[in-house]
Amino acid sequence: MHTYILKRLVLFVPTMILVTIMVFSLMRLVPGDPAIAYLAGDDGEGFYTPEDLAALQAELGTDRNLVVQYGDWMWDMARLDFGVSAYYRTPISEDLKQKIPITVELAVLAVVMAAVLAIPLGILSAVKQDTPLDYIARVISIGGVAMPTFWVGLLVIYVLVKLFNYLPILGYVNIWENPLKNLEQLYLPAIALGFNNMSIVARVTRSSMLEVLREDYIRTARSKGLRDFLVIGRHALKNSLLPVVTISGLEFQQLMAGTIIIERIFAVPGMGSLMIDAIFHRDYTTVQSTVMVITFFVLAINLVVDMLYGWLDPRIRYA
Repeated sequence: MHTYILKRLVLFVPTMILVTIMVFSLMRLVPGDPAIAYLAGDDGEGFYTPEDLAALQAELGTDRNLVVQYGDWMWDMARLDFGVSAYYRTPISEDLKQKIPITVELAVLAVVMAAVLAIPLGILSAVKQDTPLDYIARVISIGGVAMPTFWVGLLVIYVLVKLFNYLPILGYVNIWENPLKNLEQLYLPAIALGFNNMSIVARVTRSSMLEVLREDYIRTARSKGLRDFLVIGRHALKNSLLPVVTISGLEFQQLMAGTIIIERIFAVPGMGSLMIDAIFHRDYTTVQSTVMVITFFVLAINLVVDMLYGWLDPRIRYA
């Protein structure tokens, strides 16, 4: 196990390097100049001279050779120095310290809410196969898969305002300042973000449970006179969770990226809002740093999911 973890950690390095090359290259291919975006202002009508533009490009380092720019950025990243925003001229590390906990909290809340609803729904759908309850659960899960996340978010706001005359609480309060207010502000975005995840996990749970319930050891447990809830909870559920854990890990990674739209819709000031503002202002340094942080979380989640395999199924061994 320790050797496997060490190998996976070593693989972090080439993966992160590949991501840095892709992000750096793509940002340079996107039309626009961060110096022009800064001097022109939000309305694009700011006045500046060629000398002003050249001076700002020299300050930002965008007038240098691309190889030199990439090398300097990699050296800064190796020292965990995220640099300064090319547009707002503020330390990116300070922005990330404020934004990362918000996005992580929203993603975790969405995953937890999805799992709490999806796993029991999938189990009931499998146990009550081809009954009205199963059909209802399948309709809900298919509908959740079919609807995009941004559409669910807009639909939630529309239904609450139109039918109940209730406007969701926008903004964000830190959980350590006011836990109840924090939950009130995040539970609707979490529902919108996790609805698709809940639908996928419910379908995977149902199919996995149906497969496990047909195994010989399940029939043996029932033939011994064990009650159904013991057979399902002690024998079937744990053995059917491997694909559920896999898909949940993949979905959590997507949620980290999916928060970009949901945060914008519900005015949650997380990494998604930071990313959109940075892209709009051609803020190369902020976009690159944000993508690298998200990449690190994705790799870490993959490692955690692999570790859970060994706990759920003792037959799995890592050489």
